[in-house]
Amino acid sequence: MTHTAEPLNLVVVSAGLSVPSSTRLLADRLTESVRRELAGSGRPVEVRVVELRDLAVPIANNFVTGFPAPALEEAIEAVTGADALIAVTPVFTASYSGLFKSFFDLIEPDALGGKPVLIAATGGTARHSLVLEHALRPLFAYLRAVVVPTAVYAASEDWGGTGDALTATLPDRIARAGRELARVLAPAAGVPAQGAPEEAVAADLFA
Repeated sequence: MTHTAEPLNLVVVSAGLSVPSSTRLLADRLTESVRRELAGSGRPVEVRVVELRDLAVPIANNFVTGFPAPALEEAIEAVTGADALIAVTPVFTASYSGLFKSFFDLIEPDALGGKPVLIAATGGTARHSLVLEHALRPLFAYLRAVVVPTAVYAASEDWGGTGDALTATLPDRIARAGRELARVLAPAAGVPAQGAPEEAVAADLFA
């Protein structure tokens, strides 16, 4: 008897403000990278995108009233119930956006404990790329999530750029980050790994 595997639940949080936005574009490309890596797992992936732009007013109201609107409550439940997250924010004043931070301020500190997260950001210049290590990674460390090693920053010049011999292009970084998140999820997807699963995942991530 053939059993249908339960789909993996991937939730993508995008804090882009414009329509369309480079933040959402980066989120979509990271999502597709993870999909490709898991394609051979024999287990489908369901993707839910949480557009924080659409929740800006409910997020602000929640801070005043203490009660989330139904749409905001649903988004929080989706994030806390996901098997993994992709979180992408634009950079404002050398940090994540206020909207991005405000949303995650509404998440209980232990709600993301042990959850795999891929972090990414967009900005005008590469000078702000350290926001990934100085702001986003500490935020998710506080929330006790497991952030994959490769974080992706996309500056304006990265879109369509060819990079150079010493710097990986944006598509290369997206592919590596997607591979890392997929390999964290691989044991749950039933993908066989050589050796102990924990050792195999760790070896792959830091190869």
